[in-house]
Amino acid sequence: MVYPALIRLKLIIFFFLICFFQNTSAQSLEELRIQKEKTASEIDYINNLLKETNSNAKVSLNRLAVLERQIKLQDKLINSITGEIGYLDTSIEQNLKRIDSLSNALQTVKVKYAAMIRYAYRNQNNNNQWLFLLSSHDFNQAYKRFIYLRQYADYRRKQAERIIEFKYSISNQLDEFNKRKEAKQNLLVSKVNQTKIIEQQKKQQNDVYSELQQKEKGLRKKLDNQRMAELKLEREIERVIADEAKKSGKTTAEPGFALTPAEKALSGDFSNNRGKFPWPVQRGLITDHFGEHPHAVLKYVIVRNSGIDITTQPNAKARAIFKGEVTKVVSIPGGNIAVIIRHGNYLSVYSNLSEVYVKAGQKVDIKEEIGSVFTDQSDDGKTVLKFQLWRESTKLDPEAWLTQE
Repeated sequence: MVYPALIRLKLIIFFFLICFFQNTSAQSLEELRIQKEKTASEIDYINNLLKETNSNAKVSLNRLAVLERQIKLQDKLINSITGEIGYLDTSIEQNLKRIDSLSNALQTVKVKYAAMIRYAYRNQNNNNQWLFLLSSHDFNQAYKRFIYLRQYADYRRKQAERIIEFKYSISNQLDEFNKRKEAKQNLLVSKVNQTKIIEQQKKQQNDVYSELQQKEKGLRKKLDNQRMAELKLEREIERVIADEAKKSGKTTAEPGFALTPAEKALSGDFSNNRGKFPWPVQRGLITDHFGEHPHAVLKYVIVRNSGIDITTQPNAKARAIFKGEVTKVVSIPGGNIAVIIRHGNYLSVYSNLSEVYVKAGQKVDIKEEIGSVFTDQSDDGKTVLKFQLWRESTKLDPEAWLTQE
């Protein structure tokens, strides 16, 4: 019969669409939840960093930078929660539409099934079927009538099965609807709580900012000392670049390195891994970015950073971001110890170390520990690795080269 076949095809398509939308929803919702969990993990890390710093010196530029990062992440978390709520709203609406469609389809099948039952009841005498067969004009017509009766009985059975299937699907959709409503309610509560937290953090940030503004003289002196240390380190790096150029047979009129085949291959590997390098510490957060930007507190003052500052936990170890050779270990007055590693015509620089585990001429591998990051107990107990990348004499933004994990 064409009619039951058509009905069955529509049902198959309908159930396929339900499964498709459910799987798509689950995947997208899972992505939102993964992002939310990742942000929450970063916030926990920052909270631990703030706890580990010196509680007797709660006002510092580094603490202000950490608080700013914390607020950005908190805002990101709230946005993730808002996105998840919006997604659940859409999926709840889809659930209601699917339940409505299933209920309508169930009602249609029930009506048709009831009509068949009533017809069967009125003609329940089995003799009617035999009379129907025996009244055939010939054997061929009798055979067709026999097939028709079998198909009719099969159709009734399948209609009964479809009623059960529809009821089962409606039950599942209702369960999913209730689960998502509960999840949405929990997210709304979480959003309210996170909003309260960010309000407290912003107040704390404003308090730190106000106190730092009252210490302008000390901040300027600290900035001057930092600039002097960075200038000394930059001169050391330039000296290394000049020395390496001379070693490779280059003159000052011809800047750059003359590379051996092995060094060319290493440079190529380094370049090809842009955006994939591991962080120079196991975990941390960037509290000062590359290039020029306004000072966090001092008005009309521009900060110039040749690399990035990564705040990490006390006792953190600095590690090589790629295989290479230690070119120089140098002590920088006001900047502790720095290690310069050459990777073909690239240099990675790790400064503000309290102790080093490598020496000039030593080969290092990726993620190999090269020293301990200095913890400044006189400045809020901050632990900051200063990290730079150079391509010969050109400074690079390290953020573009490190993995975004």
